[in-house]
Formats: sequence, structure tokens, C-alpha cells
Amino acid sequence: MALRPEQMSKVSVTGSKRVIDDVIEAAYDHHSLHVTDYDDRYEGFAPGDSIAGAEAVNERLVTVRSLESILDVDDGDADGIGSLDDEELATELETTRDRVNELNDRRDDLRASIRDRQEAIERMEPFADLGIALDLLGGYDSLEVVVGEAKADAVEAALAAADDVASFEVFSGGTVVAAFAAPADGAEEGFLQDSLVGVDIALLEVPDADATPSEYVAELERERSELESELAEVDAELASVKEDAAGFLLRAEEQLTIEAQKKEAPLSFATTENAFIAEGWIPTATFPEFESTIADAVGDHAAVEELERASFTPDGDHHTETVERDHGDASSPDGADESAEREAATDGGRATQASDDPPVVQNNGKAAGPFELLVQGFGRPKYSEFDPTLLVFLTFPLMFGFMIGDIGYGVLYAAVGWYLYSNYEGAFREMGSVAMWAGAFTILFGIYYGIDLFGYHAYPWFGIESWPIAKGLSPGAGEWALAWLVMSALFGILHLNAGYILSFVSNLQQHDLKHAMYESASWLLLLNGAWVWIFSTQAGGVRPEFLRPDVTLPVVGNLAELDLVASGEKPEFLFTSIDVVTLGAVQFQGLPEIVGIVALLGAFVGFLLLAIGEPTEIAEVLSPIVNVISYARIMAVLLAKGGMALAVNLLAFGAYIDEGGEGSYHFIFTPSRLAEVQAQPETYELVFAGISTAFEPSVIGVVALVGAILVAIVGHIVVLLLGITAAGIQAVRLEYVEFFGQFYEGGGDPYSPFGYDRRYTSEE
Repeated sequence: MALRPEQMSKVSVTGSKRVIDDVIEAAYDHHSLHVTDYDDRYEGFAPGDSIAGAEAVNERLVTVRSLESILDVDDGDADGIGSLDDEELATELETTRDRVNELNDRRDDLRASIRDRQEAIERMEPFADLGIALDLLGGYDSLEVVVGEAKADAVEAALAAADDVASFEVFSGGTVVAAFAAPADGAEEGFLQDSLVGVDIALLEVPDADATPSEYVAELERERSELESELAEVDAELASVKEDAAGFLLRAEEQLTIEAQKKEAPLSFATTENAFIAEGWIPTATFPEFESTIADAVGDHAAVEELERASFTPDGDHHTETVERDHGDASSPDGADESAEREAATDGGRATQASDDPPVVQNNGKAAGPFELLVQGFGRPKYSEFDPTLLVFLTFPLMFGFMIGDIGYGVLYAAVGWYLYSNYEGAFREMGSVAMWAGAFTILFGIYYGIDLFGYHAYPWFGIESWPIAKGLSPGAGEWALAWLVMSALFGILHLNAGYILSFVSNLQQHDLKHAMYESASWLLLLNGAWVWIFSTQAGGVRPEFLRPDVTLPVVGNLAELDLVASGEKPEFLFTSIDVVTLGAVQFQGLPEIVGIVALLGAFVGFLLLAIGEPTEIAEVLSPIVNVISYARIMAVLLAKGGMALAVNLLAFGAYIDEGGEGSYHFIFTPSRLAEVQAQPETYELVFAGISTAFEPSVIGVVALVGAILVAIVGHIVVLLLGITAAGIQAVRLEYVEFFGQFYEGGGDPYSPFGYDRRYTSEE
């Protein structure tokens, strides 16, 4: 587990083309070399060609994937690990392909026929409304017939006014009309349609059939039913083929994929007529083993060299350390190849491919590893950057758990996480692990807040009369809401300090102390100077606008009304909040005045450093204060989610406030308890009677109880889902914007080693 990705080394493998197959095989099996493509920039070298047989392998691979698509084969259809020789693969693939293609063609024909019948049925529906036999709607020598969707009275009016119509008859059914007309003397063919030019009519083509529309539809439906039966038989045959061939197809795809990758590997190499050079990145710790593997495979016919070791620097750049190696006794692959390489390397030096950034191998251990998913959502770290995954692992579940703080919700989050972790791979599995950590911290904070269980304080179940800690929702717990506001700000200060410190270290490594002071230390001084002064007793009569006593905060209300602000001084809750959270164990009266003065001087020095080194950033000089205030969203979500759970329970079960309306919320649950509350108005302030307590026990009372339970279940499901979107999104936002914004860009290249993780085939 580290804040840096794994160190990488750039290596080259140079050898005779006679051993290129063996080198590819050895490198593939070792599965550690991230091959870089040759970019054709060196005279005398050219990109290599695929190994013979690559085209045939790819054709087979396309066939296998096509069959998998037709049969809808997925990973769950695997039938174990096995091996395939080339002859077995070719024979079985041909047999399976012929059978599947035959059935698939038949299925396509049946589907097309069924579709034709369905369309014909739909076309017949208008004629069925007419109730006229289809053979009567055409075939006349002395009459013209038009069938269409139109208003019958409009058609009749148009035909009555037409000079070319001697007589006519209009039949209608629903929105469909059939007009029969005899021509007047001198009328030309098509006179009927010409007479209806001014009518809004959608003409219908009359099907060629002798039966009535209902008989014709019945015949079409019978044919469709027969075709659907045939289709079901074909689908059953395909399902049987899938059951028999799915395992083979998965093994064949994997084996052919491996063969294709090996045969196409030379496309990334630099080659001459007799030699090749392959370059790429490999974890530095793995290089000796990789070198030994190539040597065991081809002996001295190929040379493996560690060209450089990449060191960590920020800002999207990296520098390398050239590795000195003793080549005095090294033998060339062979004389001919050595000559070819010398001829190709026309500048007399070692032929190397274009410089490239090392790929990133994140190394965060089993616990923090899944949180790479959140980091990669912003962007994979560059090789030169600090990897913030460990810090996200330490802070994201903490923020999430603090904001939700409920055992019931935490158990459900953890359960959903366990389901994802146990049943999926890849991103869903990692998401499940993150959810389990978030759920665990939600449970811990739920215990801390009073053994909260879906918004209900369960500590009385354990014989505890009162709980000293609150979320700050009750009228008598306003100081806790302010305390969580201060704690959110303090957490933000620590979080941002971590980001600025990482930025300072990065700038120091990349440049020098001067750059680090201008670009990072300036912000550190501004951040800590401003906030240390705020938490000091210096200049008590002067305070930032957002700390004035007449400011009204959500939930807690006006600060002056809470009697937490002494006239002419900074808000007292800045200092007393620590006493509240520690239950009096820490008596904080504010930092000494001299500390506040020093802090102001430090902030001024930070401003000067920023003005000298980064004058364009002066407009953002207040961002350290603003960014910390942004962490107040942690307290806001805590109160919002707690308030929503309280509202659900209040609606379902009723609630009252003790101490004459100045104490804490308590749920009522039963009609008898409701009667007690109503009998003592001077002691208890009834907030809402609740659905479950609204009726005496009876049939209506049972219905009310069931209704209350349903309201509670649905309400808490909504709160559960909103908890993900609120607490989850806000925690991610604080990580991405406030924290990452100080030192992290992302955009690194993933590590894709040459090789394959087999799942369905063995190497034998």
C-alpha cells in the first residue's frame, strides 16, 4: 500500500528473427511486459509483420464470436477448464458452425414469415370493420371501388357533387368507408379517385382474397400460430446446441484470442531483415525474473536490457535513470543479426523507440484496492503523480458514515455491497467492497449517535436512560448541529492540508524549493493562517461576514437567538464545539491571541509568495477559506438525512418533544402512549399523533397499523436511496473538487501486460 504507483523500468528485447516465436511465447507466458508500439521514426527499421497464420486465426475467432452471439453464450455457460488441440478445434468448430448457421437461417426465415403474417393481419383490421367480403371490393367492369379511412358524410357529399359520377353507394364501418360508383357518360378511368381529391381520405389496398375479412384474418392467425410453433422448435434446438457447445466456444475463443495476440505481436516491434527489437515497460522488481525467462527460452540468441528506470515526478512528466550494465562479455544473438542491427542503427548508437510515459500499476493492497475505482472515476493517476487511493480509502467511508450515521441503513448498505462483491467481478465487485466499507462506518457512527436504528434511538433497549451525543435535530440539541458544523470545517482543514502537502512535495521533487514555496507553500500558509486566526481569540470584535451573530444557519436558526455569541466577540460555538463533541474532556477556549497574530502574519506571507510566484492566482486568494466552508455540506447532509428519517417515523408512529417542547424527540407508537402525552401538555409537546396511534385497537386500528408500517418501509427505502445520492455524491465531490484539486490531475496510462489471464483453458 503506497502513495506512489509501482516503479517501472523500460526494457528492450533484441534478437534474431529465428527466435522471435520463442521470445513471444516466453514473454506472453511471463505476462509482465507492457509492449510499446514502434512508431517508424528510425531509418533502417520498420514495423514487423504478423506471423504466418494470423489471418486464419482471426477468421476463426470472428466465427466463434459470431456463434457466441447467435447462441447468446456468456461466462455463466462455462463448463470447466479444458484444453483444445488445433485439429479438435477446427473439426468441432466447423460442425458447430454448420449446425448453428442452419438453425439460425431457419429462425430468421420463420421470424420474417411471422412478421409478414402479423402485418397482413394488421392490414385486414380496417376491412373487418366493413364486414364486406374481399372479393366484392373489386373486379367490376362497370363500377369503380375505393376503400379508405375517411368520414362517410364527406365522401358522400363529394360524390354527390361530382359530374363524372352517375350513381354511387357508400358503406362504412368504424373509420373505414367503401365507395362504389358508376361512371357518367364520358367519364374517364379513375374518375372515382379524381372525384375524392378534395376529401381527407387515406386509401387502403384491398388484399387479394376471396374470403370475408374475418375468415381471412382467422387463416392468417392459424398460419402465424403454426410458424410460431416451428420457431419454438428451432429455438429449442438452438438451446440444445448452446448447452452442448457453450463450453467449447468459450474455450475456443480464449485459445484463439491468445493465438491471435501472439501472432500479431510483431506489429509492435521494430524489425530489420534478420533481427527484431521489442520495447516496453515492466515493473522494476520483475525485471530479473523476466530476463531469466527470456534467457531460458532462447539462450544467447536474444539480449534483454533494462534501458532506464522511471522515477516519480509530478505535472505529467517523468525523468529516468539510465541503467549502467556491463556488456563487455555479452554475446550477440549471432553474427548475421549483429551485422543487420549495426546496419540498421545508422547513427552508430543503440536503436531505441520513441520515448513514452510509463504505464501505471496502482499498488494499494487488498483493503484500499477497491477504492481505485473511485480514483479512476476522476482519472487514473499519472506515473508522475501521487496515487490518492489510500487517502480516499481513509476518508471516503469516514465522510459517508458520518453523514448517514444509522445502524439500519449501514447494515443494508453493507448487505448490498456484500451481494455485489460475492456475485460479480471487476467494477461491480470493487463497488461492492466500497459499499461494505461505507456501510461499516455508517454502522459505527449509528452507534455513536445513540444506537440509531432507522432514525430511532435504540439505546433504551439496553437499559440506558439517556445518550450524551446527538445529531442536532431536536430543539434541545442545537449546540450539536453547530458542533458538527465546526467538526466538518476542521476535517476540511485537515483534508486540504494533506492535498497541499502532497502538492508541495511534488513541486519540490520536480523543480526546487522556490517553486514549491510559490506554488504550494503559499496556499498552505493562507489556509492555515486564516483558519488558525479564526479559531484564535485575536481580534474578537472583527469577524468574517459568514461568522456574524445575526447570520441564520439552516436547521439551527439565528446564531444570536441561540445565545452562543457574545457581543463583540467571535462566535462562541467555534470554541465550545470541541467541548461538546468531547463531552467536556477537552476545554477549548480558543487559541491564544499571539497565535492568531502569528497566523495572520503567516497568511500575509502566503499572500506575498502567491503574488510573487503566481500573480494570476491572486483572484483565488480566498479559496482556502471557501474550500473549507464547502465541507459544511457534511453537516448539512447529516441533518438532512437524519431529518428525513425522523419525518418518516413521525408520520408513521407519531412523536412528541419532552421538557415542554425544549428537549428531544420521542416516538409514540401506541394509542396508550399517545393518551399519556396528551394528558401532560405542560411536559410533552405533541408534534404529530402518527398513523399507527390514530385509532383505538379495532379493525380500523389494525389497518392503521399496517398503513404505518408500509409508510415506514417505503419512506426508509426512499431515505436509503437518497442517502446514496446525497452522502455518496457529496463525499465524492469533496474528494474530486476540494481534495484532488490541490495536487492531482489524473490521465495516466493503464498497465496492459502482454499476456492473457486464462479462465477456460489450460496451458497444456
